[in-house]
Amino acid sequence: MTPGGDARGPLTDPAGVAALLRYERARGFAGVAPDATPGFSGNKADGVRSQDEDADLIRSAQERLHAHALRPDGHRRALILVLQGRDASGKGGIIRHLSGAVGPHGLQTWAFGVPTQEEAAHHFLWRIQRRVPAWGRIAAFDRSHYEDILAVRMHGLAPRVVWEGRYDTIVDFENGLTAGGVDVVKVMLTVSQEEQAGRLRERITRPEKAWKHAASDLADRRRWHEYTQAFEDVLVRTDADAAPWYVVPSDRKWYARWAVGRILLHHLEAMRLEWPAADFDPATALAGLDATTALIAEG
Repeated sequence: MTPGGDARGPLTDPAGVAALLRYERARGFAGVAPDATPGFSGNKADGVRSQDEDADLIRSAQERLHAHALRPDGHRRALILVLQGRDASGKGGIIRHLSGAVGPHGLQTWAFGVPTQEEAAHHFLWRIQRRVPAWGRIAAFDRSHYEDILAVRMHGLAPRVVWEGRYDTIVDFENGLTAGGVDVVKVMLTVSQEEQAGRLRERITRPEKAWKHAASDLADRRRWHEYTQAFEDVLVRTDADAAPWYVVPSDRKWYARWAVGRILLHHLEAMRLEWPAADFDPATALAGLDATTALIAEG
């Protein structure tokens, strides 16, 4: 049986998974169960196998995207995948998985932490604008311009009057990107308190993970419910059909990686990019190949 019962069926095809995970204001961020696996009924082994199958589809879709970008008559398109969520929700693992699927030439990855001195001297979207991908490429953002609302709000880095206006500024910015041919796909990862505690414990106790630990992780964890509201406000005020938000349960890392891959595949397939037609005569090209082969053989 195909992973998930029927990985190409009416519920678990890429468009179906995207529909299941699309943010719904009535349900809200807190209404999504972090341990759920919407659209997938298999186990972890099935999920990993399905990820591998989807990797080939994602790679092919990105290559078509790239092929069009190289043609004068091609469709100039690119895509930004925004990953947000609580600490230890799995953003880095998802990006590592996608890097293996797409390859280093097709995927550009950027992590946005505390702004550098140079970045802080500019408009808050300056550092994001610099990382908009070239035509034919996909950019994956580990955190993003939304930190200029979330982190600033939660850490009191600026008064409300400053970050309050950024919701509308971001919507305008994303609308401009999509109108210009850059799709913006946004994923908010949700993890349970129990699962987050386990992952943070690993960061503290395992030497190979200790570099990830920061005292701020624990301080932020104590404000769990405040962060829930902050995430909800971002979703409510910046969700749009042109740049949609998806809420992905991430207690099961394998599921989150599968789901984000399906969402990405859905948006790539929605571009409806076929392989560009050849701009040469195949018969003439084959004749030329045969002629050069004969010359090489003759020495």
